[in-house]
This record gives sequence, C-alpha cells and structure tokens, in this order.
Amino acid sequence: MQKKILIIDDSPSIREFVSDTLEKENYTVTSADNGQTGLDLVKENTYDLIISDIHMPQVNGIEFTRKVRTLEKHQFTPILILTTEFDVEKKMEGIQAGATGWIVKPIVAEQLINTVSRIL
Repeated sequence: MQKKILIIDDSPSIREFVSDTLEKENYTVTSADNGQTGLDLVKENTYDLIISDIHMPQVNGIEFTRKVRTLEKHQFTPILILTTEFDVEKKMEGIQAGATGWIVKPIVAEQLINTVSRIL
C-alpha cells in the first residue's frame, strides 16, 4: 500500500516540486496552501507523514504542528518542518510543538527522498 503524505506550503512552486519528487517515488501526495486547510485535511484523513512550511498565512507551521498533536490519530504521525530558518530557537520551538524533523530550503530532491524514506 502506498504511503500517504500531506504537504502544506503557501508557495505553489514548492508544493509542486515536493509533490512531483515524492510521487515519482510512489508516494500518494495531497497538498494544501495554508495551515488551516492542512488542519481541515488532517481532521478528515490519515497520513503517514506531514511536511509543513513554517511561514504560512492563517495558521503557521508551528501552530499547525501543535494542533495536529492534539488529534489522537495524528499524535505520532511524523511531521517535517520546511523552512528557510536556520535559527536554533525556531528549531527548538518546532521540536517542542511536536515536529519530528527539519528540512531547510532550498530543497534538494535527493535529500528530500532520503529523509522521507528514512522516516517512513
């Protein structure tokens, strides 16, 4: 059975790149353009992995992660934060919110594939 991944990013080009890269690896990918839409999808579906941008309109990636961790079916779902942030404080905030890991933009396809396959 194919693993299901949710990608949330307000950048259409990032969503497309991540989706295309992961679909070529036979993952089923759903995407959302903001944290609120992502939350709506998470409440109605089950995913094997969630990849979320940190800076988004409506609900940012940290707040999204906090809210996802309150949902019983996604308490332990791996969440990767996508960001341009190098700030250690931001990383700690993400980890405290429940993030599993961090992918720094610009994203390299091979690094993304390796990270996702290692987690799943």
